[in-house]
Amino acid sequence: MKPSIHLGTATIPDTNKQMLLYQHDVKFSISIPGRGELMNSRVNGSEKALAELTCERIKGVAKPRLLIGGLGMGFTLASALKASGPNAEVVVAELVPEVVEWNRELIGEPAGHPLSDPRTTVYVGDVRDLLCKPGSGFDAIMLDVDNGPEALIRRENDWIYSAAGLRTISRSLRPGGVLSVWSAGPDRLFVKRMKQAGFRVDERVVRPHRAGKGARHFIWFATPAES
Repeated sequence: MKPSIHLGTATIPDTNKQMLLYQHDVKFSISIPGRGELMNSRVNGSEKALAELTCERIKGVAKPRLLIGGLGMGFTLASALKASGPNAEVVVAELVPEVVEWNRELIGEPAGHPLSDPRTTVYVGDVRDLLCKPGSGFDAIMLDVDNGPEALIRRENDWIYSAAGLRTISRSLRPGGVLSVWSAGPDRLFVKRMKQAGFRVDERVVRPHRAGKGARHFIWFATPAES
């Protein structure tokens, strides 16, 4: 049995928590000590579904502009590029600089090196910065930040899922645009908050394994009620 190889360590900004990158044979994984594995390169079905199901909802847009909050191992980005066509622009915001470096230099192959695609723009920093930027204008905003609305790792992420954050996201969407939010578990209070912020909400349960196995993950698709 081949041992796991420690490839890199990164500190999450505004916290004292570290992310550890490992390789075991052909599998890569990222974990946080005390919290276990965050993601690995073999279990990515729900990350792909986030992009695929979102892009289905805007498939009539000729030149879509998409924002992804959270790079992870690149599977959501790769699926968004595949599903959105040759004229798309996909902006991905990643808070941890090392995660971008790992995707470029170490772990990009399983997802097909989506950062090398000319349609991709990388922003190293908080996705909040892009949401608050005047005139941002996105046809789709996909959020896979922290572990979902509970923001278990970095408390600053609470804003994204707050009433103020949701109102800002609504203003950042173009007419007919859609917000999609990935979560490791259900959250009725967050669904209520989205509706109170003026969104129509559709909830989907997805599995991390493409064969329909494993934990139940949740994706909420929200469109401004006036759209």
